[in-house]
Amino acid sequence: MNQQFSIITSIYKNDKPEFVRIALDSMLVNQSVKPSEIVLVQDGPVSEGLSSLLFEYEMNYPTIMSVIRLKQNEGLGNALMLGVEAAKNEIVARMDSDDICIPNRFEIQLAYLKAHPEVDIIGGQMTEFVDTPDNIVGRRKVPLSNDEIYDYMKSRCALNHVTVMFRRSVVLKIGNYQDWFWNEDYYLWVRMMMARCKFANVTEVLVNVRSGANQYARRGGRKYYESEKGIKKLMLDNGLINRTEYFINVAQRYIIQILMPNRVRGWVYRTLARQ
Repeated sequence: MNQQFSIITSIYKNDKPEFVRIALDSMLVNQSVKPSEIVLVQDGPVSEGLSSLLFEYEMNYPTIMSVIRLKQNEGLGNALMLGVEAAKNEIVARMDSDDICIPNRFEIQLAYLKAHPEVDIIGGQMTEFVDTPDNIVGRRKVPLSNDEIYDYMKSRCALNHVTVMFRRSVVLKIGNYQDWFWNEDYYLWVRMMMARCKFANVTEVLVNVRSGANQYARRGGRKYYESEKGIKKLMLDNGLINRTEYFINVAQRYIIQILMPNRVRGWVYRTLARQ
């Protein structure tokens, strides 16, 4: 399979060089089908260790690694927007800077898109690990078909962001990634739904995601609640959910994100949102 594709990812000051190296190697070295381009956005100043690591990969992969260095942190949505704009290929894969792709991830997704030209974006399942990749602590299972994904989206995000591969022209046509606090991906998927784009997920686990004790803390608080409430209002205004579904969604998020302490919220996500 020789189809060319790009990967977009970003790093910022809190990323650890050793984790970024593992992630980059999972994209570049340990893949059955390797990317023709990685667009890495450095979102603001980073440590000397991270800076040295990027220069190393630029030297070792001069025709593949393309680094965009931002003078100040602009947030994930804006970083990914720049990454998509800079990508040279129509097929673009998304990846985080501290997760691990399975060795045939891109081969699976490219084959699916080739066999299903009507599909605009393809994701897959993901596992979560703590400390070492073999210490799997959870799995986020998402639906497979376009209809199932549209229905699931009414209440929760139906794509695992770090697993997606999409057609660049489609994403650009509906406005690309945009800044939306902690929900840049969900906001993009909703706008793709409004444009009646075609979604799919594969059954395979595509990415092993680095997890930690504090990952659920950031999913709480007023700002996160208002972010998700805004997305649900957008869905209501555009006929993707009805008023009852809107109020149920908002009430659930108020309880989980405003009223619950972090430890209880973490238990809810691990128990109800993961396997």
